[in-house]
Amino acid sequence: MDFELPEDIVTLREVVRKFAAEEIRPHARDWDRDQNIPDGLIHNLGAMGLLGTLTPEEYGGSKHPEHGYLANAVIIEEIARQDGGVALMVAAHNGLCLSQINLVASEAQKRKYLPKLASGEWLGAWGLTEPSSGSDAAALQSRAERDGDGWRLTGHKQFITNGLRAQVFVILARTDHGSGKKGISAFIVERGDEGFEIGKKEDKLGMRSSDTVTLDFENVYVGPDRLLGEYGMGYVDALRVLERGRVGIGALSLGLARGCVEESIAYAKERVAFGQPIANFQAIQFMLADMATEVEAARLLIWDAASALDRGENAKMKAAAAKMFASEIATRAGLNAIQIQGGYGYTKDMPVERYMRDAKLCEIGEGSSQIQRIVIARELLEGHWL
Repeated sequence: MDFELPEDIVTLREVVRKFAAEEIRPHARDWDRDQNIPDGLIHNLGAMGLLGTLTPEEYGGSKHPEHGYLANAVIIEEIARQDGGVALMVAAHNGLCLSQINLVASEAQKRKYLPKLASGEWLGAWGLTEPSSGSDAAALQSRAERDGDGWRLTGHKQFITNGLRAQVFVILARTDHGSGKKGISAFIVERGDEGFEIGKKEDKLGMRSSDTVTLDFENVYVGPDRLLGEYGMGYVDALRVLERGRVGIGALSLGLARGCVEESIAYAKERVAFGQPIANFQAIQFMLADMATEVEAARLLIWDAASALDRGENAKMKAAAAKMFASEIATRAGLNAIQIQGGYGYTKDMPVERYMRDAKLCEIGEGSSQIQRIVIARELLEGHWL
């Protein structure tokens, strides 16, 4: 049992930590206000290999043979420490879009799409959620009707991260109306496909630098080369993708929570009240102790789940537990950080109010905390534990 990161990931962590502190932190408040991530940052992330950590080198990625998911979790934590929205962009690109292509794409599809996605030349998005199907994702209504060798897609998608600027979209649609979950298939849709429109950009509470949009499909033709994975297996594959994506959202939550702790420690040492730094007061110390303990526990859960995925093991319960715990402690850390910083913490001059706003999404996206508890309970009752 080894709780230390491999040496190459430690080096990677330091590189990303320095980059995030120098290139993301100074601009994070402005990006949050403007609801935008500059194209130059995406290019730099791609050039550093951070948009291809789950993609093998033979397809232009930077995946380490033994710990792609662990490396990805470390990267997302370090980016989220400075800006949750940028981390969400990376998590959706790597953990959702590229994840499904890496898992089930044909060789021709991998050769066509992965190099440009892994390099950051293209950004990827993933479309499962619809206006009437969120937690009940299998109730999606978008449909794909046969047209010769291909299909015609019609429907709507909601809350799609990266949708505003993505070039490649993995879209789930119903192909067999009588087969329930087995009647859903996945397709690759490209920006510019006739009948495909990017809809409304959401004005969100948090993660504001990351774009979230609706997608509209009106009789969009996709050829047989756009079917992703086996016919009728799209939803089954999507569950595997979500399992992996939840580790990324857990890491994002961890980065936000760590930021709250570190910002609170620095503030408590400087802020003087009643003639001394507030760090001397036991009430503040107890809050810091609880926050730090929860961050350490979340990190172990996330690393354990990521390592299980890298070993090829079933990590459904581990991923659900890591995502649920980390997202909930991140929100608590945000609220506590604002409390420690008082009136200053409630202003946009301090980053903790943004961390708190960003953290709340992590309890909702990629399966709410309530859904994670259902997943964990089912695994327990089926005997999948120790």
